[in-house]
Parts: sequence; structure tokens; C-alpha cells
Amino acid sequence: MPFKQYLLTPGPTPVPEQIMLAMARPIVHHRMAAFGEIFREAAAGLQWMFQTSQPVLMLAGSGTLAMEAAVVNAMKRGDKALCVVGGKFGERWRNICKAFGIEVVSLDCEWGTAIDPARVAAALDGDAKITAVFSQANESSTGVRHPVEAIAEITRARDGVINVVDAVSALGAFDLPMDRAGFDVLLTGSQKALMLPPGQAYIALSEKAWHRVEKADLPRFYADLKRERKAQANAETAYTPAVTLTVGLCEALRMLKSEGLENVFARHDRLARATRAAATALGCQLFAPTAPSPTVTSLWGPAGIDTGKIVKHLANRYGVSITGGQDAVKGKIFRIAHLGYFGPFDILTSVAALEMTLGDLGVKFERGAGTVAAEAILAEGVA
Repeated sequence: MPFKQYLLTPGPTPVPEQIMLAMARPIVHHRMAAFGEIFREAAAGLQWMFQTSQPVLMLAGSGTLAMEAAVVNAMKRGDKALCVVGGKFGERWRNICKAFGIEVVSLDCEWGTAIDPARVAAALDGDAKITAVFSQANESSTGVRHPVEAIAEITRARDGVINVVDAVSALGAFDLPMDRAGFDVLLTGSQKALMLPPGQAYIALSEKAWHRVEKADLPRFYADLKRERKAQANAETAYTPAVTLTVGLCEALRMLKSEGLENVFARHDRLARATRAAATALGCQLFAPTAPSPTVTSLWGPAGIDTGKIVKHLANRYGVSITGGQDAVKGKIFRIAHLGYFGPFDILTSVAALEMTLGDLGVKFERGAGTVAAEAILAEGVA
């Protein structure tokens, strides 16, 4: 009998059955009234999730489309961007800006650490040409949560500078209140905390950012947010939308509203703490000990073991999918997700499978120590 498969990656994440059933309904035409009703519900739900009064635009594409849209709609020729780079997705901000001819100041931080906001302030004070700060709320390639709220405080007082936050692996998992925090551009994707398949992206802009759109002169067509804002105000999209994903989005938002945002955030925090405690009990060291992510835990592998072997063994022997490290930390770290449709027994599954894998690979540790450590924390959330 084939193994039952367990998806414990930071995206795509598991899709609940009720969302899959909703998306299995007969498709509707995107220019008819029936879809308009679906669209309005989804749009209102996204405003609730983003915690904003601004429209949240739906785009048919991955989170990278929303990242590109942020650059081409909020920047103009001659602008300079400050990009926080502490992992693969910080590098993506830098690469997108460079692709469109934007001069980039790269504010690098060691992988596994969060950016010091004082460095952002110093960079802005030292270069008046910088007009935007690009960062990640959560750098999923390293398991780091960056202090984007503090960055927003810094840019709030500078009329000529906006802050742009990639929250693809963060929004809906921990508190990122767009209006209250003062984020100028906030974006996410469908396949993370929103519990949907890949293929839809969401982006919202502050009034300060929308003023920038009027002056933006970089080439754009499909990613034209001004055109999308006009169309979506009438419950339509400029181009063919991801109809089925929008149907699923409505169901996902209903599930999240039923749970309540505070409970959603508390659940993710509890699952993250349980995963970290379990890994530590097994002798694994945290890769990001000072700024650990609430959505994915990154861990150093045991001495002498290529972490690619851990990832492959989990998948091939036990049907459990996690992810390894990339670039400079490839073979050195592995990452266990707890993002989206995750509960206590998903964590216990990942921990037990990790224990069995480490044992198979000859690592010495106290059997059961991980599950005991995880259970102590997971029990906090059991009614």
C-alpha cells in the first residue's frame, strides 16, 4: 500500500476538503452577475484579512506577479530602491527592480538573522534618492521574521519614501494590520496561509502609494494596477480572473472568519513554538534563533549529515514532504512548515517522522523526546 502523503512545506500548503469541494462546483462566467457576487464577497473578505480600508486587488498569477506589480506601479525611471536581502526572496526584490532598470541599494543581512531597522534608517538618511524600501515580513527561505512594522514607522515620516512588504508566507498567519502599521504596499499569495492552490495573488496600496502610481512610468500591461482598480471596483477584473480560485477564496475566508483572526494567529504561534521545542529536544539547533518565523521552522542538520538526505528519506520512506536549504545553506539546513491548514497532529506527525528518520540515519538522541516536548505546548490549545 502506498504511503499516505503529508504536505509540510511552506507552500503550497494543504487545501481543506471543504475548499476543494467548493472549487469543484460548475464554473461560472466571469462577466456575469453570479461571479460578481462571488467577487464582492472575496474582495470584502480580503480587506478584513489585510485589515485595511483600501481595495485589495486580485491578480491571476503567483505571488511574484504581485511583487512585480508593486515595482512597476510604484516606481519610475530614475528612482532608487532599498532592498532588504537576507534570503532568496529578498534577492527576488533586488532582481525584479534591476530587471526594470531601477537602481538598487542592497541592504544585506546574514541568512538566519533579521534586519536591524536602524540600518534602514541610516541608509535612508544617507541617500535622498531612495524612494522605496522593499522587504519580507517573513523570509521563508531562512525561517526569519523581519521587523516590517518598525520599517514602516521609519518610512511613515518620509513623504518621498514608501515601504513595500512581501507577506506571501506571512499574511493570515501572524498579525500584519496594513492600515494600523502603515504599510504602503502589502501583498500575498493564495497557496500559503489562505489554504488555496497556487495561482492567485493579492495586493493592496495605501493612499501614499496610490499617489505614486499616478507618476509611475515603468512599462506594464498585465500588471497595471490602475486598470485593475477601476475594473475591480465594479466586481470585475481587467483580464480573465482565476474564477475557481476566487470561489475557493470565499470558502477559505469564511473558515478563517469562523476561527477569528486572533485565534488564527495564536494557533500559528503555538504550532511554531511546539515545532521549535521538539527540534531542540532532538538536538537540532535553530537556524534563526533570534527572529524565528511563526510559519516555518529552519533547522541546522546534525553534524556530518547532508540535510538533503533528511528531506529525501522523509519523503521516500514515510511520505512526509518538507524542504531543504537553498544556495549557501543547501545541504546544511532543513525547514518544517506550520502554515495555513495545520493543526496539532500535523506537528506531531512531522516530529514523529523526523525522529524516525534521524534514527534511521544513525543520529543519537532520546527517542520520543521531540513528541513529548511538542505535546506539552500543543496541549495549551486543546479545549
